[in-house]
Amino acid sequence: MKVVVQIVEKVVSEAHIYLPDGLTEEGIKQVITDRYNSGEITPDLNIFQVEFESISATIVQQPQEAA
Repeated sequence: MKVVVQIVEKVVSEAHIYLPDGLTEEGIKQVITDRYNSGEITPDLNIFQVEFESISATIVQQPQEAA
């Protein structure tokens, strides 16, 4: 029997980064977005929390072989 199992999880990652002083809220958002989009922040991300959302399984019917 073949079963396809699908697990959905919500993964929260956390990074501790340093930003220049004096940035506005919009400036902070932009710097973080730019670093994320460029991949620069990726090495700093650590999994902080994983929340289980759902699990499902589907039985896949396989044709029987002729004897």
